[in-house]
Amino acid sequence: MDRPFATHDVINQSPPFENVNLFTSDRALMEAVTREGGGAAANRLSAFGAACGSAEAFERGRLANEHTPRLKPFDSQGHRLDVVEFHPAYHECMSLSIGEGLHCSAWDHLVSPDAKPGDGANVARSAGCYMAMQMEAGHQCPITMTNAAIPTLLLQPEIAEIWLPKILSRIYDKTFQPVSAKRSATVGMGMTEKQGGTDVRANTTKAVPVNGGGPGGEYAVTGHKWFMSAPMSDAFLVLAQAPGGLSCLLMPRVLPDGSVNALRLQRLKDKLGNRSNASSEVEFQGAHAWLIGEEGRGVPAIIEMVTGTRLDCAIGSAGLMRLALANAIHHCRHRTVFQRKLIDQPLMQQVLADLALDVEAATALAFRLCRSFDRIDDERAAAWRRLMTPVTKYWVCKMGPALAYEAMECLGGNGYVEEGFAARVFRELPLNAIWEGSGNVMALDLLRVLQREPESLEMVLEELGATAGRDKQLMPQLERVQALLHEPRLLDARARSLIEALAKLAAGAILRAHAPAYVADAFMATRLSGGARHTYGQGLDGADVRAIVERALPA
Repeated sequence: MDRPFATHDVINQSPPFENVNLFTSDRALMEAVTREGGGAAANRLSAFGAACGSAEAFERGRLANEHTPRLKPFDSQGHRLDVVEFHPAYHECMSLSIGEGLHCSAWDHLVSPDAKPGDGANVARSAGCYMAMQMEAGHQCPITMTNAAIPTLLLQPEIAEIWLPKILSRIYDKTFQPVSAKRSATVGMGMTEKQGGTDVRANTTKAVPVNGGGPGGEYAVTGHKWFMSAPMSDAFLVLAQAPGGLSCLLMPRVLPDGSVNALRLQRLKDKLGNRSNASSEVEFQGAHAWLIGEEGRGVPAIIEMVTGTRLDCAIGSAGLMRLALANAIHHCRHRTVFQRKLIDQPLMQQVLADLALDVEAATALAFRLCRSFDRIDDERAAAWRRLMTPVTKYWVCKMGPALAYEAMECLGGNGYVEEGFAARVFRELPLNAIWEGSGNVMALDLLRVLQREPESLEMVLEELGATAGRDKQLMPQLERVQALLHEPRLLDARARSLIEALAKLAAGAILRAHAPAYVADAFMATRLSGGARHTYGQGLDGADVRAIVERALPA
């Protein structure tokens, strides 16, 4: 057909990255899941990976972020509403993830006679989250918080008895009504205030006992929260100053009698990323809440929730890093530059292989942490969980933004525009490094473990030393960690050096034990030795970069 005004045909563009099984196309993920105890869920994860990587799923992610949540504080007659409206695509993402049990499946043993702790449930659930984050990251906020709230709720059995059956449901229910009338429930969190942020003991919100108060008792809460994410959750774990000190309370959005609790949403945050998820400022105007545990024990109670959310930060960052890498490789396989495919250009091979090393290391370390959450009665697993949660969260989440930028650059100008998801992933990744404890908070948490639980460090180093002692590249890293530990007067200033050194030691040990030699060798040659690096694509001269990229291909 004659096209008199046509100037060109569209050629040499990569096809859309879609309709890819996010599980079976990811060798590092599949191997990590099997290695760490979740292999029995492989078939289910394959089906979920196909759903999350479909064209329809990626389109839902785009729509949920393009049409952001909207606060409706009042109705047309001026009555308080305090509701948040979401695009239907957001609810579709929630329905898929809740149907898969990502908000609760690690706790099925609480109600199922056939399930028990330690059967790989946390590993399998985390693999689902890793893939759901790639579909759409923002909706994973209430998914993560609901899962992590369960151990805190269990501290108050009569409250858990009411809420757990709804939380453990696989039917998404977005309706705004009392929990007794709902088919399922989600739980959010409200900790930080304007004046304190991380220093929650500076909180000024007050909780006054109603009819005596006490564990499980009712309180009236007055004050504010500077960040309260997912404000349409059915309840929130909040911190407030009770007569006995800072305390943890469960605050429902709708009270048992059907009346709306006095949570007054002030505004939604205008965030850099995570746009599909609503994050709010809120005032509590005598809102009703029920005490979890003893007055004054709010931090130990809510830290049970925080630990779980930190695991998901690491898993989520690793998943988004994988998406950034897979998208970059996909583009480079199809784009021709200077008469060769980009993926065959030596410099691009160096960059892609370098990115792949960080993604595989992050995935390996994050899923090793998942295994420790499954083995609750194993003292060595407990030691790894306590010591390596801040280490893993720090290192994996810190890597993400720089990796996403470099992967974006592989796409050139196409990566910088909003039609694809490279830009959205780049905006999303800084959040996990900030949420639930920034880098300095993780480093200080590590120092607290060293001070209070030195036996945890001993058990972890014993395990890592068993691998490092046989490896000439790992042994110097172990010695570096030990040298830092033997300078206690400097640790406050060098805690970041220690936490990163521990992360690299652990990641290197896992890769040496389980990854192909060409991956482990290249990781250690570039991350544990060699010169200082500020960009990707350096130091891999002797590595089998083609094999590394082939392993990372989203086939």
